[in-house]
Amino acid sequence: MTARPLKVRRFGRMPYLPVLEAMRRFTDARGEDTPDELWLLEHDPVFTLGQAGRDEHVLAPGDIPVVRVERGGQVTYHGPGQIVGYPLIDLRRLGIGVRDLVCRLEQALIDTLGHWNIEAARRPGAPGVYVAGAKVAALGLRVRRGCTFHGLAFNVDMDLEPFRRINPCGYQGLAVTQMLDLGGPGSLAAVEDVLVAELAGQFGFAPVEAAAELFPPVDNGASVAASA
Repeated sequence: MTARPLKVRRFGRMPYLPVLEAMRRFTDARGEDTPDELWLLEHDPVFTLGQAGRDEHVLAPGDIPVVRVERGGQVTYHGPGQIVGYPLIDLRRLGIGVRDLVCRLEQALIDTLGHWNIEAARRPGAPGVYVAGAKVAALGLRVRRGCTFHGLAFNVDMDLEPFRRINPCGYQGLAVTQMLDLGGPGSLAAVEDVLVAELAGQFGFAPVEAAAELFPPVDNGASVAASA
């Protein structure tokens, strides 16, 4: 059986809101034959608060904006030096559910860390990936009509100070770490390449590099405006 293609778009550093709106439009406009995509990028500094997120977990944001979004989970931080991955995939076409999706994303992250002999694990009841109890990668997802958007945040080589301005993922005092401090590389490009291969393997995709178009064309005509 031929592996399904996965278009991989690498954007570099981007502000959060234009990418959020692009994800929404892509998801709402896609048709049954729209290829699945993986968007990889870094964000300018921003805190995002999930659909059920509680304001009291944002302790002292200072000059970093706070954006409430429709993904699951509580509050997290995005900033330079962190790989943000948005898997825009059709779960119905793959024949998997949300729990399986989360498990496969976590396993791809665990196996990526294992590439540099960093032993990582899941934590029951708290999606994401941890090393010695400290969180190195967070998940926050939304599924609309069987298609996923939002995604994962993987700390590689970043300023971790903003995490002290929040209760990460709603947990007071949760330790946060990054690959560089764990003996891994500080190169986002090197980590991205391994992560793409691991994600493709988990879902049976064949990755195909694609242009970094913020509003990629879809197969079923004009884009449909998404509700916030």
